[in-house]
Amino acid sequence: MDFAIANAAAIPSPALLIDLDAVAENLRHMLAIAGAPERLRPHVKTHKLAPLVATQVALGITKFKCATVAEAEMTAAAGGRDILLALPPVGPNAARFVELMRRFPAVKWLTLADDAAALATLADAARAAGLTAEVMLDLDTGQHRTGIAPGPDAVALYNTICTTPGLAPGGLHAYDGHLHQTDVVERTATCDTAWLGVVEMQHALAAAGLPVPRVVAGGTPTFPMHARRDGVECSPGTCVLWDAGYAKKLPDLPFRHAAWLLTRVISRTSPGTITLDLGHKAVASEMPHPRVVFPALPDATALMHSEEHLVLATNRAAELPVGTVLYGIPWHICPTVALYSECHAVRDGSAGEIWPVTARSRRLSV
Repeated sequence: MDFAIANAAAIPSPALLIDLDAVAENLRHMLAIAGAPERLRPHVKTHKLAPLVATQVALGITKFKCATVAEAEMTAAAGGRDILLALPPVGPNAARFVELMRRFPAVKWLTLADDAAALATLADAARAAGLTAEVMLDLDTGQHRTGIAPGPDAVALYNTICTTPGLAPGGLHAYDGHLHQTDVVERTATCDTAWLGVVEMQHALAAAGLPVPRVVAGGTPTFPMHARRDGVECSPGTCVLWDAGYAKKLPDLPFRHAAWLLTRVISRTSPGTITLDLGHKAVASEMPHPRVVFPALPDATALMHSEEHLVLATNRAAELPVGTVLYGIPWHICPTVALYSECHAVRDGSAGEIWPVTARSRRLSV
């Protein structure tokens, strides 16, 4: 797992590097698993980068999934033509979503709901703009984060979407992010069990004569399982860049590390330790260590982590003078990308273009 760039001396640290050869390979794997680009609705929350949206559009991928209004706006501007805002738009975000519909009329817009009051707010905003918002029912299939449990109440709420002026039914959304068992047989079995509720909802809605234009399901861990189901759009995200956490948990998946952190030794305060400029503000820190993995230092152990510093113990400390460049793989890439205002695109072993991480912002123009 060797990685280095030829022009590291010119790159201030800490820095986020995106290996475009690895991205291209990951996209090839995604298309192979899905079977066709129209089966994919990749989540942009991982990379938040307009050039990577454009890269996917060039491969025939036109449908995308987003977590924020800013991500949705960035995706539309970068060429996405069928965009799902997969966070229920509540409060002012309902009007912001409708404004995106108005600004990008060539885009097919979708969003989620699991609450009648939120639906009413969105319907009011859409009618005020003379538009109709297409809404998918968000199903809770076991994660208990958002969504409504499959059953009579869910059917009634879907009927509300179908019958409320200003709204139109968009289908069903089921995210099973709680399923990431390392054993692929176990992960498949739990995914299939959770899926039974979606099937029951499809049957119930069909019996009620209610249309279900699409079903969007899963994230990266269950991507291969949902790809085997007919009529399902798959919405993996992390696999575009990959990270150390999923590489450890999901060895059955074929993706490469495309996101790397360039850091430097900035101090050596005691024998056997080094201090890097890779603090909380440079790598996601919401989980226990290791928050970043260094392939060149397999024995490294984190001793201290603060805003700008990461202190490591390693038997190789004496070989690493101040100024030494190291390359790390984040344990969780999605929130790590959000810490950077820009990243360096790596081609042919050198960092070239600097890309703004556009959608790390909460607001662009809407």
